[in-house]
Amino acid sequence: MLDALKVVTIVVVGVMVGVEFSVAFVINRILKALPDDSCLSGRAHGGRMLGAVMPFWYIGSLVLAAVWAIAGWHHHGAGLVVIAGALLILSVIMSLLLLVPINKRGKTWTPENRPADWKEQANRWDRFHYVRVADLIAAFALLAAALV
Repeated sequence: MLDALKVVTIVVVGVMVGVEFSVAFVINRILKALPDDSCLSGRAHGGRMLGAVMPFWYIGSLVLAAVWAIAGWHHHGAGLVVIAGALLILSVIMSLLLLVPINKRGKTWTPENRPADWKEQANRWDRFHYVRVADLIAAFALLAAALV
């Protein structure tokens, strides 16, 4: 049963990392290459779509890591899982304090109602997101290392 939990946790966290990596290094770069109105509309739509799913994914990943840490406490790699869990907590805190407030504003923007500093806000979100992606990659790597 513990082995199944490990696999599910690795897959859930790994796919989440892949999505967030793709947002940072593929999707947002594509959107930035589009005209301003298209970029703004794409970011707003992405914010609405992913903003609806990601809270469950982040919390679910954290819960899976916590259950793994508890269930495997006396097994090899438990310390790595605990550290990965701490990094997942950090990603949730970063999201709530830094990224979600910008995303809540951004997902309502249209070419008609966008603020004058929308690009600066989008760039700030991107910078915070890069840090969050690095945090998630580290958490994922620790979970993978805990299997060895």
